[in-house]
Amino acid sequence: MFAKRINQRIKHGIIGGLVGGVVFGMMMAMMGMLPMIGKMVGVPNAVVGFLVHMGISAGIGASFGVLAGPLVNSRISGVISGGIYGIIWWVLGPLTMMPLMMGMGLGVNWNLGAAQAMLPSLMGHVIFGLVLGFAYHRGEDCALLKLQAPRKRKETPLKAV
Repeated sequence: MFAKRINQRIKHGIIGGLVGGVVFGMMMAMMGMLPMIGKMVGVPNAVVGFLVHMGISAGIGASFGVLAGPLVNSRISGVISGGIYGIIWWVLGPLTMMPLMMGMGLGVNWNLGAAQAMLPSLMGHVIFGLVLGFAYHRGEDCALLKLQAPRKRKETPLKAV
């Protein structure tokens, strides 16, 4: 498991990101935050916000697979790596990139007051990361991979006897 190929790490990262994204997305929906995510692309709508959030989650998951994947060799290392990755993305996302995308400028949320106001977001990012790391470690055993449509078998023509 330690030496997964890069394409496996990306695939498992995307799956982990989507699983974590669903969990975090439900939390954001309950807090009414999804329209704000949609506003980042100019459409302050919960459905659009959820779709944007899931795209971001898949991308973050893929980057986790590339950057942190080699560190994940057990369930606990996956969960710890994912939790730390969630904290990193809390700083990069809501504290840095989101204000930039909304035209508020760089560093507007880089202060204690703004960070304290965003503690619920930190909790969501940590939970996202924990789920991402757990699902990433599960890899091929992740339940979502089992939901894929069965592959068609190559049929061989019958021979006349």
